[in-house]
Amino acid sequence: MTVFFTADTHFSDPRVLRIDRRPFPDLPAHDAALIAAWRERVGAGDVVWHLGDFARDAPEGRAAEILAQLPGEKHLIVGNNDPESVARASGWASVAPYAELVHEGTRLVLCHYPFRTWRDSGRGAIDLHGHSHGRLAPITRQYDVGVDVHDFRPVTLDEIRAQRRRRRAPRRTA
Repeated sequence: MTVFFTADTHFSDPRVLRIDRRPFPDLPAHDAALIAAWRERVGAGDVVWHLGDFARDAPEGRAAEILAQLPGEKHLIVGNNDPESVARASGWASVAPYAELVHEGTRLVLCHYPFRTWRDSGRGAIDLHGHSHGRLAPITRQYDVGVDVHDFRPVTLDEIRAQRRRRRAPRRTA
């Protein structure tokens, strides 16, 4: 079993093509690409924590239709663009505004919104969030797990940490 994290898929939300300048010609292509990326990474026995803004759910029932296409045990941390119909959609193992868990020996604080400080932040706990679409400068032990930052796919905790290390690595010149 692998545990993945993601956020800000914004299925069925035409605004993301314009506001976030996502590289898709239209909304059906956007949704199909994100579903395909999820299916390439996540297996039936895996767990995915989606940290909000899953779908606008227009038309009604679209969230359940998408969830049925996505493998894995899916948990939703509700975002500001998730209507009640998304939270009620069949296919979620849990739905909450916030969660804390220990994964691979690390305490994780999960919320759609990035925190300035969080429980046990001074003791090594990590804040995983969405909402900012890669536009927020990170602080120590805080990571944006949104699809805009991670090639439109769910990622593991190791991948999240490795991406930050790569950004900090000095560039070498020949």
